[in-house]
Amino acid sequence: MPHHPGLLRTAPLQGETTASRIYRIANRYGLEAKALRSWWTWRGPRPRHDGGPVRADAEVLLNAAGRQLLADLCSVEEEVLARALPSWAREGPKLLPGEEDAVPAAAWRIAGAVAGSVAFGCRLCTARRTGTVVRVVRYAPRWERVCVRHGRWLLDADADQPLEHLDLRGVPEIAAAQQQWARVTRRAVRAGAEPARVFALAHAVVARWWEQAYGWEREKVWPRRLHQVAGGDAGGDLERWRIVGRDAVVFPEVVAVADALLDPAMAELVWADSGAERPRALPADGMFCRRVGERVDRPWLGPLAAADHGGPLIAWMGRVIRQRRGAADPPGYANDPWWVRKEHQSVSMAGQLRVLGKEKKAPGSGRMWRAVVPAEQRRLITSAVDSAEEQLLQLRGVQTGPTADVARRLLRGLGHSAGLIENAWKRTALAAVNGGVPLQEVARWVDMPVEELSQMMTAGRQENGG
Repeated sequence: MPHHPGLLRTAPLQGETTASRIYRIANRYGLEAKALRSWWTWRGPRPRHDGGPVRADAEVLLNAAGRQLLADLCSVEEEVLARALPSWAREGPKLLPGEEDAVPAAAWRIAGAVAGSVAFGCRLCTARRTGTVVRVVRYAPRWERVCVRHGRWLLDADADQPLEHLDLRGVPEIAAAQQQWARVTRRAVRAGAEPARVFALAHAVVARWWEQAYGWEREKVWPRRLHQVAGGDAGGDLERWRIVGRDAVVFPEVVAVADALLDPAMAELVWADSGAERPRALPADGMFCRRVGERVDRPWLGPLAAADHGGPLIAWMGRVIRQRRGAADPPGYANDPWWVRKEHQSVSMAGQLRVLGKEKKAPGSGRMWRAVVPAEQRRLITSAVDSAEEQLLQLRGVQTGPTADVARRLLRGLGHSAGLIENAWKRTALAAVNGGVPLQEVARWVDMPVEELSQMMTAGRQENGG
């Protein structure tokens, strides 16, 4: 179909996806989006959620003729669109093999694989700018998710869930944190660090705390915020709201942790906690973790953070210590203090919702474990295993010095790791028995007489108040 300059000018929105742009142009002309899309030759099906509804984060890549057509339809110069739309020039060489470039052509993609994470735009801001209340999807990192004007947290667009935003009017500290992030960004640049990597590490640290916070009796701030963003009460569907609301609720703490990790004085505390020139295991009452707790307004958090040896915060401390001592990182680690191990990376809202949906629809062995083992107990088991792993990794950096000193440090460290591993298997065995596994079967797994295992179980229940 030949194309002609559009009659109606449709201004672009900064960071908008090309797919969202096409939808808004169709709305401007009073057309169905499908009718407007017929002007292009398409390759590939439109992305959907597991064969279900179409994905809001679907993205479109256009060839040269396709870009010219879109520019004509909205009466906006291509140079302007190139500055506004991050995916505008992302045409791969194999986009449309064999097609004449003169034919307007397009291909479907998922936005996250094109130019980064995407979120819904604020409909009120869109209406103020364009005069039309329509859905907008735009590329936006987590530190740009607050619409300060309208008090909204703009949610990820890659998840199969109906909400586009959370109401932040009852939690002004979240909007304030976005303004504080600008200062943290400048600090990161001065330190030679990429702000996005600093944020990712801080987010991994705080997201792990979020998962552990079920067992924190003194945690009062996050539950209050979660109920606020859930419209007053998240209790009716708490597990889902904990997923949907997490990034907004923890945002102030993420900014505070990022700021702390960029502070050279905090790195000095890590060095002091490690024993400086006389290496030692990181203490449970270390100055660094205590100060981190204070900086997030939780003075009681320090010992809990220090005990999480398998988490991203202790991993960051280990890299700081190894760099200070000039020691190489263990295999599988990157020589970069801001690198986040894959197992430490926080799971996205979309990923968590998929797991939650599968567990509810198809209970299986994984569901059985989650159903019969309390969340707090599962976290304690995971934490014990992770702590043992991190403690053993730390021992790689203390094998220098007089023989007696090295031997003493290694034996103490190995003894501590052995205790953590023993704690993990005992907790796992107790959870299995409480979940209905016969005691005789568990005894065979751990190679222990049934009578001895039974006594251990009884002692374990008494220690835990059961």
